[in-house]
Amino acid sequence: MNADLGSPRELTGLQRRRALYQPELPPCLQGTRVRVEFGESTTSIDPKCADIVAQAFPQTFGQKLVHFLEPNSMASDTQVIKEHPPIRVGVLFSGRQSPGGHNVIWGIHDAMKARNPHNVLLGFVGGTEGLFAKKTMEITNDVLSSYKNQGGFDLLGRTVDQIRTKEQVNAAMSTCCDLSLDGLIIIGGVTSNSDAAQLAETFAKHNCKTKVIGVPVTLSGDLKNQFVETTVGFDTVCKVNSQLISNVCLDAVSAGKYYYFVRLMGGKASHVAFECALQSHPNMVILGEEVALSKLTLMEIINKICDGVEARAAQGKYHGVLVIPEGLIESIPEMYALMQEINNLHINNVTEDEIPSQLSPWAAALFKFLPPFIRRELVLHQESDNSAQLSQIDTEQLLAHLVEEEMKRRTKEGNYKGRKFSSVCHFFGSQARGSLPSNFDSNYAYVLGHICVQIVATGLNGYMATVTNLKDSTNKWRCAAVPLTAMMSVRRHLRGPGAVPIGRPVIHPSPIDLKAESYAVLREKASSFLLDDFYRTPGGIQFEGPGANTKPITLTIEDQDYLGDIEILQDYLNKVRTILKPGCSREILKAAISSMASVNDVLKVMSAPLNAELPLYHFN
Repeated sequence: MNADLGSPRELTGLQRRRALYQPELPPCLQGTRVRVEFGESTTSIDPKCADIVAQAFPQTFGQKLVHFLEPNSMASDTQVIKEHPPIRVGVLFSGRQSPGGHNVIWGIHDAMKARNPHNVLLGFVGGTEGLFAKKTMEITNDVLSSYKNQGGFDLLGRTVDQIRTKEQVNAAMSTCCDLSLDGLIIIGGVTSNSDAAQLAETFAKHNCKTKVIGVPVTLSGDLKNQFVETTVGFDTVCKVNSQLISNVCLDAVSAGKYYYFVRLMGGKASHVAFECALQSHPNMVILGEEVALSKLTLMEIINKICDGVEARAAQGKYHGVLVIPEGLIESIPEMYALMQEINNLHINNVTEDEIPSQLSPWAAALFKFLPPFIRRELVLHQESDNSAQLSQIDTEQLLAHLVEEEMKRRTKEGNYKGRKFSSVCHFFGSQARGSLPSNFDSNYAYVLGHICVQIVATGLNGYMATVTNLKDSTNKWRCAAVPLTAMMSVRRHLRGPGAVPIGRPVIHPSPIDLKAESYAVLREKASSFLLDDFYRTPGGIQFEGPGANTKPITLTIEDQDYLGDIEILQDYLNKVRTILKPGCSREILKAAISSMASVNDVLKVMSAPLNAELPLYHFN
């Protein structure tokens, strides 16, 4: 572990200016008194998996949705937290660095000290390994002073990013008991919050008093569902990458002779690439979700890119910019199958050097077809969650190589008569992870920190701090606590030929919704992006002035206020109950029964799985 973690930083002028920025809070969190309203019991995000999740999490499944409101009017199912006995809380980073993470801790600290100055906040140095080893530092205002509104995770650092094995879970429980913690707050993405759910279940089973809470912080934006509209860090990372892409676009059109292949970090889902495409308008963007839905092969993708190159050449344009997500390679059917075979060999402790000789005949043939640099990268040791190291696989170079070969073939056969194809490749990965967080991420993270303290004070275990209606101003944000099990589902995976499907309840990465309005916007503009050099220059992150409070385009386009919609539904149900009290006329009762039957039929149809497939948008 780095001995410098948590040490005071020497700040530049810009950093000092940012450290003075005070994040905004919604009205419900601005005082020490908060109204807690308990909603309905929750199910799993996929109702078909509810029984499986309930069996795996008997202690924490089906808990109620909890809203945090201003302490004005009181309902029968609400309580106001007035007394604030001293509490002890631990916090750790578990996941890749994401801008805004420090502000979660700052929000926790300020909320705890406002409630009771004797509260103690302990940070685990070195992430999960620090948790197992009981390595802590007390978080004070002096410690935080040079980390407020700053990038990175270097206040506490991070390590293995997993609390999964029996030994790890027992070590975590031992630490929490020995330190007499009332709450343990885990800051991270889908994997870390899945681990938090399992930890909460184990703590409840063993009557450990520590309440486990998750916070949605990940740059990839893939922890997204009805309750979580976006994650801390996503806005900042997309703004930084969009500036880099727009710079590349202007460089391409200036030189007029290169195609830039840009791969963006973001895990298995394509949220970062999608948002950056909307912000910077590259000529082409290929999303993994499109490829998976249309089952495009590697060579079909290459041909589509080459068709785009030819279409631009017909207009006298020999430059362009293509953006892809790092998870694209796993979305290509034959590449996914190859990577699954390699994964199985890793699980069976086959060494990297021996893997090629252990592949099945078809996989060996595909492996041999690929360039040597891709072969080396595909067999690299896996991540902590047994997945491929996507950040280490140069998919953009693979595409550029194959496109160049195909353009040579088309030229030789006389089908392409333009200039020679030339490419330049980039991978924008960790460049954005340590950036100063945007105002939106600074505010969002700080608010989530405050919500965590309310969750601990309410005595809730196995919950995630959430905020909805994020596209609106901060004073209209809705603050809540959602059971982690409500976000879980089971997906079945085949681990090799003839293998039995296996699966366990976890929070899965959420792919792009190809039925969403934001995707329709991208499809509508695809042809213009391809041919018109409709480049957009968002510039660097603005902290003051007109552009300081912009939010992700995908967030502002969609209508995602799920908690607000639940409130509207509840209001209608209350009105119906009022009208249909015993004694109402038979006509009203019959009308209600008929209407309810129709609603029930409609909802049954809508709840059934859809088999319809959406076409991939085309370049022409």
